[in-house]
Amino acid sequence: MVIKTDNGNHKVTTLTFAKTLTASAILLATAPTLALDDPEGDIEHIRVRGDSSVKDGEFISASQGWVSGDTMIDRPMLRAGEILEFIPGMMVTQHSGSGKANQYFLRGFNLDHGTDFTVSVDGMPVNMRSHGHGQGYSDLNFIIPELIDSLSYFKGTYYANIGDFSSAGGAIFNLRDSLENNQVFLGLGEFGFKRAVALNQFETGESRVVTALEYQTYDGPWTDVDEDVKKKNAHIRYITPMLDGQLTITGMAYDNSWNGADQVPERAIQSGLIDRLGSIDTQVGGESSRYSLSANYASDTWNASIYAIDTELSLFSNFTYFLDNPERGDQFEQADDRKIYGGEIFTTLPLAITEGSSITLGGQWRFDDIDNVGLYRTQNLTRFGTVREDAVESNSYALFAQSNIFLNDRLSLSLGGRYDYLDVDVDSDLDANSGSADDGIFTLKAGLKYLLSEQLTAFANIGQGYHSNDARGATITVDPVSGDATEPSPLLVKSLGYEAGVNFTDNRTYNVSAALWRLELDSELVYVGDAGFTEASRPSERHGIEVSAYYWVNHHLTTDIEAAWTKARFSDSVEGEGRHIDGTVPGVVSAGLTYFQNSNQLGFSYTLRGRYLSSRTVESFDEVSPPSTFLMNAQVAYRQPMWDVTLEVLNALDSDDHDIDYFYASRLPGEPEDGIEDLHYHPVEPRNVRLTVSLKY
Repeated sequence: MVIKTDNGNHKVTTLTFAKTLTASAILLATAPTLALDDPEGDIEHIRVRGDSSVKDGEFISASQGWVSGDTMIDRPMLRAGEILEFIPGMMVTQHSGSGKANQYFLRGFNLDHGTDFTVSVDGMPVNMRSHGHGQGYSDLNFIIPELIDSLSYFKGTYYANIGDFSSAGGAIFNLRDSLENNQVFLGLGEFGFKRAVALNQFETGESRVVTALEYQTYDGPWTDVDEDVKKKNAHIRYITPMLDGQLTITGMAYDNSWNGADQVPERAIQSGLIDRLGSIDTQVGGESSRYSLSANYASDTWNASIYAIDTELSLFSNFTYFLDNPERGDQFEQADDRKIYGGEIFTTLPLAITEGSSITLGGQWRFDDIDNVGLYRTQNLTRFGTVREDAVESNSYALFAQSNIFLNDRLSLSLGGRYDYLDVDVDSDLDANSGSADDGIFTLKAGLKYLLSEQLTAFANIGQGYHSNDARGATITVDPVSGDATEPSPLLVKSLGYEAGVNFTDNRTYNVSAALWRLELDSELVYVGDAGFTEASRPSERHGIEVSAYYWVNHHLTTDIEAAWTKARFSDSVEGEGRHIDGTVPGVVSAGLTYFQNSNQLGFSYTLRGRYLSSRTVESFDEVSPPSTFLMNAQVAYRQPMWDVTLEVLNALDSDDHDIDYFYASRLPGEPEDGIEDLHYHPVEPRNVRLTVSLKY
């Protein structure tokens, strides 16, 4: 990766295998802007060896990458969750208010809010098991992007240090341990957008304290809903030397409230009942909070972390309007109140098999103490009925090992495995749905890497993964909506992935990665939080191709393009149902271009970014084809050493495309009792201009 040093030069540094496992990724997609700070003659290339027991370039697949935090805040973005779009092939959308988790799409998955994509921040898991709004719920609104040091990503099932929710892959965010300068950001924009961020560092002997504060408001562009977002974030980090390593203690606090603008039926817009930015139920929204305390220790040989999280969500939605309850409407509340405790420890040791070989051994623990996870019928934000209400305890333990064996100077072998055990206990308001369940699962991973030349590396990988299902689905015997008897779901569901890929780079001016992959999933079983029951879906298979290319044309111009195509199908045949998997996006393309007036990036810079999502699959026969989506964002920035001004134009072409699409039955006043099956969509937000001023001190 390219790291800026104090003297202004640059070093190309290869991480040791232990550090690679910590990041769960390797440096395949370094940020274009970091490569071009200074004229070519000022760039010094130094290859730095890490631990003597490993060799350079320890990464195990073509689908890993690393992104600098500095790059992440230089790209125009509408929402904080869009930082995940730095992962090639990942798309982030929203179907409701700004305060809830985003919708994520990757490798033929509609990941909903995180079902098969694992995310962690500073060693803490983001995905929520047995959550009120859906299994694996991942809300990234508590992250302050300016405090991110790096994003490491990994796609596929080939990495032993990750387990649950990782069939499609995962991401690890690392936070900054130091600041070059104290800094304040002040932003204003259309539709009531206001944002202030302050970053500060205090030295205390050999220790230091880094703080970050964020406050944001936003009304949104909607005709009859004022989002009234009030987001508050506070992070504080204490970093100090300890033994032969470093101890970091981090406290985080997040609180948010908002009104929502849900997806709407296409027929309501076409008939003139509402306009494109209108709503059917104008009284939905939510409140969310997250408080955490964590500690991380890292040395050359050991890494350890421990955390405690307290999080709550109250979310009001209405997707079917008057279908189930013509008198009072179908509005409902999802509630989740939990505490999470956990930790991880791992170490890397040399292997005597061959010179430079190593093995990493580790263990993980997590306990979710869920005081209440509930689903309620509401009208005008007031409860009048309970669908179900549960208290859940969920305990998980894992052991993992990852070896890296050098067979010769060009060929290396990675072998990994892990064992996960999950134990849950459900105390339901309906005794028949109370109970306990437990399950364990072994998953194995293997990969070959062959250095064809100094620029070209080939990879072949195979690995097993899994996702957990909602604890309530594992103990259920009676459907809480219909009262009918129902079968419980398995607690753990296995997946199997394959991949072949290449990476072609000179570590300086170009970086190209490509991968052919396949994933088989035993079952698409998920808990349907919007309805309060478990839906047993079918086994599935996905395969596709991904290509990403980054080219630093010169010290003024950088370009990139990322494209992915996926075919996702159920692998069995069921009478009366098709084989297409609902919610998937077959094709995505993202491309960008940045021009710097000066080679040191001071003065003006200009950025254009385009994003394309093909027509979504919204029902199993694929007979309904929503329109594709194309968005263009633009940015003009003027930078000086101690201040800068940035103008963002989001949805610069003022597209009226769809952010997300669904196909289901809903009922408007005066329509038949069974409702009408229709396309429901959330529109992209219209052109949105924002201005941000940043001052260093």
